[in-house]
Amino acid sequence: MSESESHRRAKARAAGKNGEVENPLPGKQRLDALTPSGKATEVERSGVQKGLEAAAKRLKQADAKQHVLQVPQKDMAAAVEAMKKVGVGGTVKNMAGTKRVSVTKGS
Repeated sequence: MSESESHRRAKARAAGKNGEVENPLPGKQRLDALTPSGKATEVERSGVQKGLEAAAKRLKQADAKQHVLQVPQKDMAAAVEAMKKVGVGGTVKNMAGTKRVSVTKGS
C-alpha cells in the first residue's frame, strides 16, 4: 500500500532541510526520517498496536541520539505503551507537534 500524502509531508517535515527520509536500517527496513543532528523519527498514523510496536522497534534499531514517535493525538497513549513494551526511550508527539510525552527507557 502506498503511503498517504500526509504521511509523506510529516516525514519530510521531521527530516528537515538537510535530513534524510527513508534511511536504511538492518534487515531491509527503513527509518522514516533522520536529521543531521541525530534525531530519528517514525510516523505511524494507523493507531494499530502492532504498527506502533513495529515503529518503536525501528526506532530502537536506529543509531540516533533522540527517538521520536509521531502519531495522531488520539493514539498518543497507545504509542507510549508501545514504546515501553519495546523498551525504547524517547518522545511521543502528536502530528501537529503541539503535545509531547517523554518515555524513559526503564519504565
